[in-house]
Amino acid sequence: MSFVLTPFTRQLQFAFTAKTSRGALQVHQANYLRLHHTQNPAQQSWGECSPLPGLSPDFSPSFYSEVEDLCLQFNQLQVESAEDPRQTDFWKSLFLKPSVRFAWETAWLDFLRGGKRNLFDSPFARGEEGIKINGLVWMGDPAFMRRQIEQKLAQGYSCLKMKIGGLDFNQELRILSEIREVAGADQLELRLDANGAFAAKDAEEKLRRLAQFAVHSIEQPIMAGQKEALQQLCQVSPIPIALDEELIGISNTEDFWPLLNMIRPQYIILKPTLLGGLQVCRSWIQAAESLGINWWLTSALESNIGLNAIAQFAADTENPLPQGLGTGQLYLNNLASGLEIKGEKLWYVPSLKWELPA
Repeated sequence: MSFVLTPFTRQLQFAFTAKTSRGALQVHQANYLRLHHTQNPAQQSWGECSPLPGLSPDFSPSFYSEVEDLCLQFNQLQVESAEDPRQTDFWKSLFLKPSVRFAWETAWLDFLRGGKRNLFDSPFARGEEGIKINGLVWMGDPAFMRRQIEQKLAQGYSCLKMKIGGLDFNQELRILSEIREVAGADQLELRLDANGAFAAKDAEEKLRRLAQFAVHSIEQPIMAGQKEALQQLCQVSPIPIALDEELIGISNTEDFWPLLNMIRPQYIILKPTLLGGLQVCRSWIQAAESLGINWWLTSALESNIGLNAIAQFAADTENPLPQGLGTGQLYLNNLASGLEIKGEKLWYVPSLKWELPA
């Protein structure tokens, strides 16, 4: 009698062409790990490993085949209990596959709590409290972006995150001006995400022009890997800077504090799929908080299985800032789940039936 790990995959269809400064997305391949024990096959737990092309360190065209091989390797170990050291050793061997570590870790947490997609005990997990989230505004032509903004404001969001860098900069400034004509800084927190779209030489000037719209923060204004330039920008920027892509690919937890201490951003953005799971995110949180740096969690286009795991973790951390967890509505064929967005909050409804991969 032993644990069995089984891979599944699902092609997710975007409800619209999702544009970023790195390109446009119409489909996204989600991959899953199902964990069960042969003594009780009805108790099944799930994790999601859905790396993003061009961003996730472990993405490759053969990724799903690699996941199948990993499942085969694990099943050959014939792990009999959650305390079996072989499962811990196997998990450690996945260190360079961040999305698989996230899936593995959350599948085990799910199993230990009964296989009900309820990873931590919290008011959120019991359906008693919602998590405040930001409304996400995707790049597109100005009319498309305006429609999204109008919808989010009508739904009651008090925090919007807008992706920039894909349109003419002056056009983006006009859109921001229109937002502020409708809702001032006392009504609406405005976050921007540049995805590294600005050149280092003109980033400071662009940030100064953006600052007139009372921007809360901007994620990764310049491309990752330019640490000295980013350090200088954090010192002079009139807009607080949040590191996002800069954290990806750093696998040694001992490197977290030195990086943050050097650059000194005002915020960091934590994406468990890209960073290597929940424990790794806790290490980033510890390093950031020791330096007075704030943070929030963001999903990375996962389906509802991965999104739920991140939401459960966010609730466990009790971070009061709006979290980036509104991506569950992106897909035409997302898995039905216990997640619901009501107003500007994400709720978990334990009574709702889950649709699981097959």
